[in-house]
Amino acid sequence: MRGAKAEQQTKTTQQAKTTCPYCGVGCGVTATVEAGTLSAVEGDREHPANFGRLCVKGSALHETLGSQGRLTHPRVDGVEVSWATALSTTAERLNTLRAEHGNHSVAAYLSGQLLTEDYYVANKLFKGFLGTPHLDTNSRLCMASAVVGYKRAFGADAVPCNYEDLEEAELIVLVGSNLAWNHPVLYQRIKVAKERNPLMRLVVIDPRVTDSCEIADLYLGIKPGSDAYLFNGLLAWMAQRRRLDTLYLERHTEGFDDALAAAQQTAGSVAEVAAACDVDPERLETFYYWFASQLHVVTLYSQGVNQSASGTDKCNAIINCHLAGGKIGLPGAGPFSITGQPNAMGGREVGGLANQLAAHMDYHTPGALDLVSRFWATDSLTPILPEGPGYKAVELFEAIERGEIKALWVMATNPAISLPDAARVRAALEKCPLVIVSECAAHTDLLPYADIVLPASGWSEKDGTVTNSERRISRQRGMLPPPGEARHDWWIMCEVAKRLGFAEAFNYAHPWEIFDEHARLSGFENGLENGVDNSTVPDSPQRLFDISGLVGLGRDGYDALSPIQWPVTKAAPHGTARLFEDGEFATANGRAKLLAIHPQGPGQALSAAYPLRLNTGRIRDQWHTMTRTARSPRLMNHRAEPFMDVHPEDAHAAGVMDQGLAVLTAAKGEFRARVRVSNAQRRGEIFVPIHWTDCFTQQARSSALIDSITDPLSGQPESKHGAVALAPLATDWQATLLVADGATELTPWCTSAYWTRIPMRGCQRWQLANTQSVNDWLAQLKTWLPGDVSVVSQDPTNGRLRAACVENGQLRWWLMVGPPKELPGLAWLEARFNETALSDTHRRRLLAGCDDGAADTGPVVCSCHQVGQTTIVNAIREGDTSVEALGARLACGTQCGSCIPELKSLIEEERPNARTKQPLATEVV
Repeated sequence: MRGAKAEQQTKTTQQAKTTCPYCGVGCGVTATVEAGTLSAVEGDREHPANFGRLCVKGSALHETLGSQGRLTHPRVDGVEVSWATALSTTAERLNTLRAEHGNHSVAAYLSGQLLTEDYYVANKLFKGFLGTPHLDTNSRLCMASAVVGYKRAFGADAVPCNYEDLEEAELIVLVGSNLAWNHPVLYQRIKVAKERNPLMRLVVIDPRVTDSCEIADLYLGIKPGSDAYLFNGLLAWMAQRRRLDTLYLERHTEGFDDALAAAQQTAGSVAEVAAACDVDPERLETFYYWFASQLHVVTLYSQGVNQSASGTDKCNAIINCHLAGGKIGLPGAGPFSITGQPNAMGGREVGGLANQLAAHMDYHTPGALDLVSRFWATDSLTPILPEGPGYKAVELFEAIERGEIKALWVMATNPAISLPDAARVRAALEKCPLVIVSECAAHTDLLPYADIVLPASGWSEKDGTVTNSERRISRQRGMLPPPGEARHDWWIMCEVAKRLGFAEAFNYAHPWEIFDEHARLSGFENGLENGVDNSTVPDSPQRLFDISGLVGLGRDGYDALSPIQWPVTKAAPHGTARLFEDGEFATANGRAKLLAIHPQGPGQALSAAYPLRLNTGRIRDQWHTMTRTARSPRLMNHRAEPFMDVHPEDAHAAGVMDQGLAVLTAAKGEFRARVRVSNAQRRGEIFVPIHWTDCFTQQARSSALIDSITDPLSGQPESKHGAVALAPLATDWQATLLVADGATELTPWCTSAYWTRIPMRGCQRWQLANTQSVNDWLAQLKTWLPGDVSVVSQDPTNGRLRAACVENGQLRWWLMVGPPKELPGLAWLEARFNETALSDTHRRRLLAGCDDGAADTGPVVCSCHQVGQTTIVNAIREGDTSVEALGARLACGTQCGSCIPELKSLIEEERPNARTKQPLATEVV
C-alpha cells in the first residue's frame, strides 16, 4: 500500500524548467507542480544565467499565483461576453475605424512582459497586415537609448558581452544602476568573483549611495545627468596620458578625431570634469587611471544612463571609451547595457519598437521593406508595409490626444502609470474611441479606460521564449492552465486576425510554429542581395541578428530547447558567447564608430518654485506596478509604504521629519509619502520609487512628477531627472487599520489626505492620515466599517485609540489611531485574522496587538526568512558582529543575499553597543 501511495505521489508531482518573469537577468527556474498547483520554485542549477541562485522576488514566484484577482472573462463595454463576441467585436471595430480614418489610425502598445512569440505575432499583424507603423513597447521607457547607442556605434542593436565577462573582468564600472537591488543575481556573481580574485575592482558611479556600494572599491557620487561629462573626460584623459589603443582605433574604428575634439572641448581637464560632475578630483582621476590601465574592463549601465533627454549620447560616451582603449570583444571587456525587463531584448529582435520593422531590420535598412513583405506575403495588400517609422511611446499618446489615433490595443503593460505626465496620458485614453486591453490582472489603473478587455494568460501559463541581457534565448514553459477563460496573447491576436481576413497568415497552432517563422525570417536572404551572397562584400554586411540555426526544431525540439545565445547559425550552431572578437562590426564598412558627444544637462530644469532634483527608481522586493509582487505579502514587508529619501539638511530646511509624511510638488502633479531621512542622498536631491499605483495609493504615482521630455534620438522619456518642491503634509491624525480580506469592499477612508494599502496574509493593512480632525472615533468607525466595536481603548487627552471588531469568533478589523512608530509588530495580529475562532487569551490581547512578552521583531530586513531589524540588532548586541554569524543564528543573508548590505550597515551602526561574545567551555581559545 505504501508503495502504491508513493507511486501516486510521483505521478501528481512534476518539475519543469522555466525562466523568471522579472528582470533582464533571465534566471532559470525549476518549478514543482503538485496536484495541479505550483507549490515551490528554486533556481535552476544548470541555467547559465544564475546557476541556481534566485533573488527574493524570484524565490516567491509560487506565492504570486492563483485565480484570485485575475481577469477570467472577456468584457465589451463593461459587460462579460463570450470569446466569439469579444473577438468579432474587436475585429469589427478595428475595421470600421480603419475604413473611416485609414490604417494609421490604429496603434498598439506592447510590453517586455510578452514572450517573443506574442511580440512576433503583434508586429506582423499591425505592421504587416493592418498597415500601421504605430506599434511601440514599454521597452521604450527603459532601453531605447541603449539600443540607439549600440546601433550608432556598432551598426546593430547588439550587446557585445556576456555574464561570464563580469567574472573575468579586472575592473567593473557600474553606472546608473543599483545592481544589488535591480539585478541581484548578477550582483552576487560579481561579489563571488571579487572574493575569488582580490585584484578585481568595482567602481560605482551613482548620485545615491546604494547597496551596490557594499563591495565597491571606489564610489563617485556624481551630479545627476553629468555622465557624459565624466566619460568625455575619460576619453580626453586617455588621449593626454597616451593610454589609447591606437592600433585598434586605426584598424577597426572611425570618427575618433571628432569624438576626441568634442571631449577635449567639453571635458578637457580633471578639474573641469570634477566641477561639472561635483566629485572629488582625486577620486575622479583614480577612476580614470584604473580604467585606462586595465584592458579587461566591463562598464555596466542601465536606467540611470538611459532615462535622460540625452541618454543616447551618454551611452555613446561610454562606448567611445571602450573603443578608444580596445576594451571590447575580449573576455572581461565591453560596454554592457543591462536590460530592465525579462523580454525587452526579445521584443527588439522581432521589431517591437516603432522605428523597427522585423528581425533587427529598420525601415531604412536597404531592401528591408521588400524583403519582409515578400517573406510575410503581404504583396497583395495596400499598402504593402508602412514606409517609415511610427510614433514612439510618448509621441503615440500625444497622437491619441490630438485625435489622430482612433484605436489603441495595449498588451501586458500599464501606461496610465508608467508613462510621464500620467494625467495627460489618462486624458488621452479617456477620449480615444477604442481602447483594447489584453491583461491578466483584474485591477489595474488602465482597465477603467478599456472598451474591450481580453483576459490573458500569465507566468506559469504562458509558453514561449524570452531573451535576456546577454542575448540568451530561454524557454518560458507553461505548467498550469490559464484560469477561467483566459487565453494566450498570441492566440487572441491570431483569432482577431482571422476575423480581419488574414487567416492564412495567422494559422498557428502552437508557439513553436511562430518561433520557427521568426527564426526563418532572421536568416531570410541574410547576407544575400538579389540572390547573390554578399556577406564578404564590405558595403553589404550580413544582419547580425540571425537564429536560422534554430529553424526546423519541431515541437519536441522546441520544448527541449536549452538556453542559447544568438547569433545561432550553421557556422555557430551552439550560439555565440561574445560579439566583435575579430574587430568586425555590423556597419557598412565593418568599422565601429566613435561619436562626438556634447554633454547636456537635464531637460527638466530646476527653478525657484521647484528647487530639488528628483530621482526615480526601483526597490529591492517589488516589480514594476506590483500587480504580481504584491500578491506575495512577504514582499511587501521591506518597504511597505511609498516613501521619499531626503538628505538631512533638505529635510530640516523643509521642516519634514524622519518617518513623517510629506508632499512633493512638481509642475505636473504631486506625490505624498513617508519621509526617510538619509545621508545616502546628495543634498538637493530626492529619491522616490516607481511602483505604487492607484490600486495601492492615489497620491504616490512617481510619473505624476515627470514631464514628457524625451531623448530626440531614442524617444526615451527623461524619467530620472524631475524638478520638485518639498513640504510637510500637515495632518491632524494618523492611523493603522487592518481589515479582514472580504470583510468590506467599501473604502470610504480613501478620501483621506494620505492612504496606502498593504496586502497581508488574511487581511489588508491601511495606513491613513488626514488633515481634518475626528471628534468621535466610535461614530466615525460606524460609517467606515461593518460590525460593532468589540473592544476599545481610548485616551482623549492625546487622541490615541485602539479598537477591534470580532464577529462569530473571528477578527474582522483592528484599528490604532496614532503614528506608525507606536505600532506593535504586526505578525501576531496578522495571524489572528487567519483563525476561525479567537481564544479568550487572544481576545484579551487584541488591543495590545501582541502576546504577553512577545518580542517586536521590527521592520523586515531579510525578506527570504522574514527576519526583522530589531531581532538582528539584538543579535549584534549579543556579539554576532559579522554577516556570517548573523546568518548562522538567524538565517538572514543566507538565501538570495540581497539583504547583506543592510546587515553590514546595521553591524557598523551597532558594533559599539555589541558585547564581546564569550567562547563556550568546549571551544579551544
